[in-house]
Amino acid sequence: MHPSGMFCAIPSRVGVGEPFCLKLRLLGEPRVVPPNCWWPQPRPNLATPFNLNTSRQIRFLDNCLPEWTGDLQISGDGLAGPATITFDGKRQGVYAGDHRPVACFGPFRWTTPGFHFLRITDPASGLSCLANAAYATPEPPAWRIQWGDPHWQTYFSDGIRAPEELYQFARDEGFLDFGAISDHVEAITDRQWDYFVAVTNDFNEPGRFATLVGQEWTNHQPGHRNIYYRTDHGPVLRSTDPRYNTLPKLWQALDGLTDLTPLAIPHHSANQAMGVDWELGWNPRYEKAVEVYSVWGSSERPEADGNTRPIRALGGEVRGQHVSDALNRGYRLGLVGGGDVHDGRPGDALHARSYPPQDHIPYPQGLTACLTPHLTREGVFDAIANRQTYATTNSRTYLDAQWRREDNRLVLSLAAASHQSIRSATVVHNGQDVATLAPTRDDGLVLEREWRSEPLAPGDYLYVRVGTTQDEWAWSSPVWQS
Repeated sequence: MHPSGMFCAIPSRVGVGEPFCLKLRLLGEPRVVPPNCWWPQPRPNLATPFNLNTSRQIRFLDNCLPEWTGDLQISGDGLAGPATITFDGKRQGVYAGDHRPVACFGPFRWTTPGFHFLRITDPASGLSCLANAAYATPEPPAWRIQWGDPHWQTYFSDGIRAPEELYQFARDEGFLDFGAISDHVEAITDRQWDYFVAVTNDFNEPGRFATLVGQEWTNHQPGHRNIYYRTDHGPVLRSTDPRYNTLPKLWQALDGLTDLTPLAIPHHSANQAMGVDWELGWNPRYEKAVEVYSVWGSSERPEADGNTRPIRALGGEVRGQHVSDALNRGYRLGLVGGGDVHDGRPGDALHARSYPPQDHIPYPQGLTACLTPHLTREGVFDAIANRQTYATTNSRTYLDAQWRREDNRLVLSLAAASHQSIRSATVVHNGQDVATLAPTRDDGLVLEREWRSEPLAPGDYLYVRVGTTQDEWAWSSPVWQS
């Protein structure tokens, strides 16, 4: 059986000569993994009691080959390390007794600075793919790109899989650097909340995998907010609790938690049924970011304005509720991407395949790139709070948008790269596309450009939207003119 695809990840930003590993999973046709309630089976595992949600008919799928052994070839300009890697049938897999072709290989090193691409080839089948773009700095980088998804649901509300299973998948198969369960806490008890927090802390390993204590405040009228704490604890805040059932009450509750420095992130803002009413205002103390994209689609701008992934479910999108509308109101929000995954696969959702046939096909999940020196809970949280993030659809596009001020203008130094090839980068000024920048390499893999704005007024904002040839997107967080 030959693999039909590869899912892989390497660090997006490292120093020259710094060792790194290639995380790799070989793919085949997705198959249903039925629930298994046999008590002696170690957990987490593939077949567990939490693989099916009967009310929403979500099934847990696995798209990794059941087994595979063989050699793969590794190549790349400026790459030092093994030219061949081997799945030997023994040192692979995630769970006890698991022999699927999932493993980390290395060490590899980049020997020269600049953008690099690592290629993996199966000589037996001819299958070949590029890993995500990597940038090597001459010295150890002052900041790195940590990839994560801070928005998942569990079996305890309207998803599938238990908290331990979600974290293990995110880390070991979704190849994420950080993540967070932000379940609908209206569906869980106080004791279950304690359990969620404990599991989140158990999986928090600085330098390997960071977790945030999170929850979803699920009130359709003003719009959902995901609440995150910078620490290892925090209270549960349900929108069904009379103490927290309105936005003013939620803000009042958070005012009493200053030692936890909470964040409140709105999401799927453009949706008619459960979007965000921006007329209710913005809380600059807690609302530091907005989730611009998830499996629901993109809330950046309307479909009529060029959005290729508009929200179509539950009444579709509503004008006036997009992220661009919030920014035009003066709300200073960084941009993050999330999964809002319910299928038990954070980092590599098979959302559309996991559901029964329906009118709306969920989009692939989104990701958040945090620009931070260290992979820690505090580093990830602070990057989000300080708008040191960018959002992507299901692609680890490299995006470094550096801005400097020249009187009343802003000058952009843009470096972007994608293994899918970049179609273009667009500069957005106050919600309007004002410049289109083309790739600098003929193959489209790299774009390095400088651009200078027209004179700006106080409060004007700018950000960059990058599109690939496969219709994947990345959005930098905005910057403001004073």
